[in-house]
Amino acid sequence: MPKSLKRSQEIQQEISEQIGKSQFYEKLTPVSPESKPLPDKIPARDDYSKEGLKQRQDFLKRRGLSIETIQGGKHDVPAEELKGSIENFIGFSRIPLGLIGPLRVNGIHANDDFYIPLATTEGALVASYNRGAYAISLAGGASSLCVSEGVSRAPCFYFKSIAQAGLFLNWLLSETQTLFTAVQSTTGHGKLVDLKPTINGSSVYLILDFTTGDAAGQNMVTMATQAICDKILAQSPVKPEHWYIEGNLSGDKKASMLSFLGVRGKKVIAETLLPGKLVEKVLHSTPEDMERYCRISTLGGIQSGQIGVQGHYANALAAIYIACGQDAACVSESAIGITDMHVNTEGELHVTVSLPNLIVGTVGGGTYMPTAKECLKLLGCYGKNKAKKFAEICAAVVMAGEISIIAALAAGHFSMAHSVYRKKHETR
Repeated sequence: MPKSLKRSQEIQQEISEQIGKSQFYEKLTPVSPESKPLPDKIPARDDYSKEGLKQRQDFLKRRGLSIETIQGGKHDVPAEELKGSIENFIGFSRIPLGLIGPLRVNGIHANDDFYIPLATTEGALVASYNRGAYAISLAGGASSLCVSEGVSRAPCFYFKSIAQAGLFLNWLLSETQTLFTAVQSTTGHGKLVDLKPTINGSSVYLILDFTTGDAAGQNMVTMATQAICDKILAQSPVKPEHWYIEGNLSGDKKASMLSFLGVRGKKVIAETLLPGKLVEKVLHSTPEDMERYCRISTLGGIQSGQIGVQGHYANALAAIYIACGQDAACVSESAIGITDMHVNTEGELHVTVSLPNLIVGTVGGGTYMPTAKECLKLLGCYGKNKAKKFAEICAAVVMAGEISIIAALAAGHFSMAHSVYRKKHETR
């Protein structure tokens, strides 16, 4: 028997023996509230007044929990102004904020030198992105283009038979214009731009594509979809047995192959040309070595089943999203994309990044929070008519990170960089 298999069986035996012991069995057994009462509910859960906040904070203190830094400071938003943004509010979480730049962006909407705030606790991340930004700027900047935009919802209608589903679909296709007008009652900023039905068994899914102006638009498209579904249910001659406002076909906050079949949020592409001497001086690598590593990592990504192939888009987007009041959960889909590097005939490294699912907004959501507003203003991206500009900046930052990490991996400097910038108190 191979040693690895033998060891695996030994581990399984150890686990089985532990679970078999009475104390482990008791810990894993469900305990009903009748035999062990639940602790007290959180007090004043829907009270956004100062008194309601104090009741929740005192509740934690009585349980022996320290919340001195969570409780808040003079620059925090009053509890009364947070209704609709948070429930069971107790205070604020604070994450260190770093700055990279200048990053020169040559975009249709973003055309300037930018200093970008990144919120993170990962050592080496800001330094790495700063290095990539410096290399891009010395090379003349990042060309960045917001190609298209749209946010989708996919309601589902379930029928008794495929015959009923077919009749419903036939009726639906003749009534599409009335569905477009239903959206106007819910928003003055969002528009329904496409409707794609698909039938699976006795279920009919509708992929509804919206534009959402300068908002990320998740709530906007939900309300608009509700209005469309209400109209369908009221007018359809064939009634579904069940229906759901989201049938999990939109790709909302999930990594999916839909990313490369359309757009969700904003589709943005960026590129730069790095001269060989610049790569050697700033990135301590060569265009050939970086191209080779990019090709190797692409093959690795294919073998592991990645959706899209890239180094670490999530690092840039999570740090920007948290700093600028974006929906951090959207990183799951926004971080899908493709990085490509090749050496051209002049010996320059041609780098491109493609992000088909960049969910960002410069109005609504958490953009009104004091620190988020300041970070967006730092970029010149706060308020209306700024979302495409913000998206083009995000793509350039993502590319800066790809350039830096691939250079480090190609040159064998990756672990050394993390050692230099490592967390000093890991063992405390």
